[in-house]
Amino acid sequence: MKTPAEFIAHQQNWAQNGDAHIAQFCRRACDFIPHLLPETAVAFPVETTLDILRRRYGNSLDLAISERATHPETPIESLPEFLHSPVKSVPDGRWLKRVKMVGINVRTIANFWNIVAYTFTLPPQQSSIHLLPIWEPGVVGSLYGMSSWQINREFFCEKLAEQLPHLNTVERQLRAVINILHLTGRTVGMDVIPHTDRFSEMGLAFPEHFEWLRRKGLHIVDHRANLHEMVQQQIFYFLQKNGAAGADLQLPGSAAHFFSATHPESSRLKLLFGQPDEPEQRKQRRIALIKHLHTAGYEPVPATMGPPYRGLLVDESPAARKIDENGLEWRDFRIAKPEDFSRVFGPLARYKLFESIDDNRDWQIDFSHPRPAVWQYVCEHYADVQRRFGFDFMRGDMAHVQMRPEGVPVQIPQYYDLLKFVKQFIRTENRVPYFGYFAESFLAPPNVIGYGDEIEHLEASDADSTLGDLQSMVVGSAEFQRNFRLYSDIAKTRAVTPNFTMMTADKDDPRFDKFYVNGNELRHFIGQCLPMLPAYMALGFEMRDPHQKPAPNEHYSKLFVFQEKLGEKATNGSFVWGKNVRLFENFTRLNLLLSDIWQEISESESRWILPPDMADYYPAIAWTAAIPAPQWLFVANLDTEKAAAAVVIPARYLANARQIERIFSTADQPLPAKPVSISGSNFRIAEMLPGEGQIYQLSR
Repeated sequence: MKTPAEFIAHQQNWAQNGDAHIAQFCRRACDFIPHLLPETAVAFPVETTLDILRRRYGNSLDLAISERATHPETPIESLPEFLHSPVKSVPDGRWLKRVKMVGINVRTIANFWNIVAYTFTLPPQQSSIHLLPIWEPGVVGSLYGMSSWQINREFFCEKLAEQLPHLNTVERQLRAVINILHLTGRTVGMDVIPHTDRFSEMGLAFPEHFEWLRRKGLHIVDHRANLHEMVQQQIFYFLQKNGAAGADLQLPGSAAHFFSATHPESSRLKLLFGQPDEPEQRKQRRIALIKHLHTAGYEPVPATMGPPYRGLLVDESPAARKIDENGLEWRDFRIAKPEDFSRVFGPLARYKLFESIDDNRDWQIDFSHPRPAVWQYVCEHYADVQRRFGFDFMRGDMAHVQMRPEGVPVQIPQYYDLLKFVKQFIRTENRVPYFGYFAESFLAPPNVIGYGDEIEHLEASDADSTLGDLQSMVVGSAEFQRNFRLYSDIAKTRAVTPNFTMMTADKDDPRFDKFYVNGNELRHFIGQCLPMLPAYMALGFEMRDPHQKPAPNEHYSKLFVFQEKLGEKATNGSFVWGKNVRLFENFTRLNLLLSDIWQEISESESRWILPPDMADYYPAIAWTAAIPAPQWLFVANLDTEKAAAAVVIPARYLANARQIERIFSTADQPLPAKPVSISGSNFRIAEMLPGEGQIYQLSR
């Protein structure tokens, strides 16, 4: 693809002026490095990134990356205050209800260290970083298919270890990065995932924590409740046949002994797979064990989404037959009585959180009989990750899953939702009351993606904020307007707050190009300027090209969630950043302005003057910040195709302001030379361009 002339000119300009922009940041004249493209930032040598940090933060940087501070077992509370969580003083996760967040798929920028360089490009109001899964991946390299609790060595930076030899493990490098992000005032979140890779180390060391089935050809021949006992016997037989993974390790006398409490997880993993720091040996042993179980027909029950969730059949279609890289034949599964959103995720296995009814004869779950050992296992591991690395919040993956057919119970039991359980466990056990929960849910109508009402489920699950689905709607469409208004109303009246989501890694995919052809400036304007909703933006949105037709796969961050080498999702080479410098500079102009006024806006009350019109008659929206005497007025035209004429702002909402001056427009046009006086009962904007956002300053 030909590089646009605008992009080349921008790079030439950076070559001439980049040092001056960096100096602005280092002397704290600006809180981000203006005009620095993300692609340029993540290509900085390690020495450059360290030099910039040291010039701005001085000795604090050296403490953040010191040998003691980066050891995962060093208690964070024993470190200097500036390395603690920026929200440490908040009594709960309420801070997530207004935060502006950026999601990062680390695979797109190669390693953890490049997160730091990328954040040089982010304004201070984007004060929270969500890291997509950081653990060793499983089938097709899927980040959401955890194969172990080990941190993904793919994200290790060799050059950083050369510069700082004590940062010689991926764990130390992750701790160093989170220390630096805390130093810069940013919070950091991890994914909490209620499933694993279908043959994860967790599933093979603890078959009893998962559901299993036995398949013969095109038929499920066994799926009884305690089938894991047969799997345990097969795994023990594998050990007897192949020996322990280490020559100095002694096998227990029986399967019952091996899978008892006398053999904790560390012992089981070493016997089955080997030492944690030998990933290739662990992988090969796991493959050998998978082959053994495959021959016997055993595999975990795959994770599902959408009602009715349960009742599986083998998919008999030719396309459902897969041969993996080890020559093993697998089959996809399908829901026997599917509904609109029924999905089966063959590569994933969900934790078995409850017992089954009638020996699982009809695939029914007994929600009155939880399995506490499984809940405890999951909680302890995620709590350990939070403790060792200092995460400030969790993103709950697949938070929309609610399997009780009757909906949310009137009395919420202790063992209601695993994600809630993890949040509460971490807050209590690790003494981090500020630890928050950002839920992945799409606010679908009742009984569509989950049983019952999704908002009610999120409230019962103690979620602080939720993703929502505005990223899946065309800006300005009736659907967008209706849901935008709904989210605003939910934020005012319910315990969970929806995000104004610009784009997620899930939506940076060729199938969803239509959502981002127009209106990206407006998405960013609203997301950054609207205090009453939190906002979420995926890495890459700031440079995303408008794809009138699909670009090569390497241009989409979603396709780096996997490591496919064949087929329609295959990628070859590194992530390719967009070249849309016009969009990027539009964002930069807004970010420079907001950097000066954001703290006052974010800490004050805001008010709708013209809320989104659910009837889709009126395209303009407007709000003020810093109530009761607002200093700023924000106005936007949600119609990306037509101008909005005669936008009327009732003067009574402007608190006796005498003059008003337009200080920003997303449109590339000159600003007025001077303020205008407000007279009469209304302030009238003669015309707003399609998809335009404007900011006005009020004076009295």
